[in-house]
Amino acid sequence: MPDDCTARHTTPVENPASATEIRSERSPMAPILQAPVVAKGWRQQFADLFPAGQFVRYLCVGAFNTLFGYCTFALTLFLLNHAVLPRFLYLTVVAASILSTPLNITVAYLGYKFFVFRTKGNYLREWMKCFAVYGTAMLPGLVILSALTRYLQSLMSGHAVWMQAFFVAVEGHLSGRPLAWLQHLATGKAMAGYIAGAVVIGISTLYSFVGHKKITFRSRNTA
Repeated sequence: MPDDCTARHTTPVENPASATEIRSERSPMAPILQAPVVAKGWRQQFADLFPAGQFVRYLCVGAFNTLFGYCTFALTLFLLNHAVLPRFLYLTVVAASILSTPLNITVAYLGYKFFVFRTKGNYLREWMKCFAVYGTAMLPGLVILSALTRYLQSLMSGHAVWMQAFFVAVEGHLSGRPLAWLQHLATGKAMAGYIAGAVVIGISTLYSFVGHKKITFRSRNTA
């Protein structure tokens, strides 16, 4: 009966080639398919640029800022009209806009920061960026403001008879300060400046929202 040593020597030796063969029980990894990039339509791009909730808050704050900004512009223009001749109104509106801008931007910045974009800290940096956003639109806005004022002046001069009749009819129903304000508008061509200022402020609303969203209050994690 063979002993253990003999039995060990008679055990067949495995093939070395098969010993080095490594068989994986896992199935080969399939390549990960990536979804094709689909170009967004203009409607989706517009929706991404103007999120509903954020843009509604912007419009609410912007309505106050627009009213506040227009009141400061109109008040400044009203004061300047007492010192500058009416024929220089196209320049007076520019001066009124420049003088009222710093206060208007500061009030707008505070409203947008705390109620619309709700960012934390970085007060000075965001305030300066806010001035930069409005500054890029200021020069073209002033050119449009001056040109539109001159155009409205010429347009109103062509309808002076009709407008005078309208003001006379309205004056009969007013008294005190409203009557004085209406008479100020009716004299000369000052009303053209107020209308032009309202138009330019309205146009700048959408531009300023995009600028504040992408530059002033842009968070670092979305950069």
